[in-house]
Order: sequence, then structure tokens, then C-alpha cells
Amino acid sequence: MELSQLIKERRSVHVFQDRPVSLDLVKELLDTSVWVPNHRMTQPWRFVILHGEGKARLEPVARSKNGRFAGDPEKQDQLVKKLMSIPLYLAVIMKEDPNPATREEDYASASCIIHNFSLLAWEQGLGLVWETYGIMYQEQFREAFGVKPGEKIVGVLHVGYPDKIPAAQPRIPAADRLTVIDS
Repeated sequence: MELSQLIKERRSVHVFQDRPVSLDLVKELLDTSVWVPNHRMTQPWRFVILHGEGKARLEPVARSKNGRFAGDPEKQDQLVKKLMSIPLYLAVIMKEDPNPATREEDYASASCIIHNFSLLAWEQGLGLVWETYGIMYQEQFREAFGVKPGEKIVGVLHVGYPDKIPAAQPRIPAADRLTVIDS
């Protein structure tokens, strides 16, 4: 598939088949994904995968007193079921540099890794959605993924084989947002 076609056809996938995702494939895609621009070559990223029984680390987060459904065991059960239905979670984590300019450049590079990974995954028949939900900042969630002080979760990717592929959402043409200054 040509790159331009791949970019236009990739979708954020929220519904997955009950089919495992190969860790070897994910590692291979990550090895290619890290080839992003990274000013100063800080390469501040690392990755944490939750799959199989490892996904159970998310259950206490779903049932926490600070959780979305605190005090509603039935909704918590539904959330746990939903969380366990995601074939694989991939967290992209970066070290937060004390220098704001470096930290911003590092965030941009880590975001590019996620984009590269999403395109490579799509090319292999995998779908994903890049999540940045509010619970990423809660201590219990950070502990589930082994996030250390001084680190930021750039995103948590839900990865799997698509069961349902959403339709494309319209995009504003770049020409509508383009300013050219030539003198």
C-alpha cells in the first residue's frame, strides 16, 4: 500500500475481535516506529504492554474510589469487562526533561512514534485507538503501567484486530488553513 493511501485509510478502532496480538509483531513495529525526528537525540521514551493476564492490573483502577463509576458495582463490572476485552494495551511513556523546550520536543517525538506505530499496525491489519483519558494522571493507573516519578504517559494505545472499522471523518483541506508569506 502506498503511504498516502495508508495515511488516508487508517482509522481509530474501538471494537476488536477476540483474537490475540503477537508480541513479536508489536516489538517489530515498535523497532521501526522509533525512527522519528528527535532533536538532541534524547530518545526519552519507553513502552509498557499489558496483555493476557497482565490486563488484570487495570481492574483495581476501574473499581477505585476515584474511578468513573465509584459506588456503582454493576457499572464497574461492565467497565472491567470492557477493559478486559481490549486485546493489548501499549503505553508510550516519556521521561519529562526539566528544560521546557526539550520536554516539548520530546513530547512531539513520542507522539510521532505513536503515529508511526498506528500506520505500521494498520498496514499489518491491526487497528488501534490512541487514548489520553483523564485517569492516566491517577496514581493507581500510573502504578498499573509502572510509570515512575518524572515520567509522563503520552498515550495508551488499545491494539487489536478490528471487528468494526468506522467511516472516515471529514477533514478540512490544508489549503483552507494555509498562509503563505513570500515577501
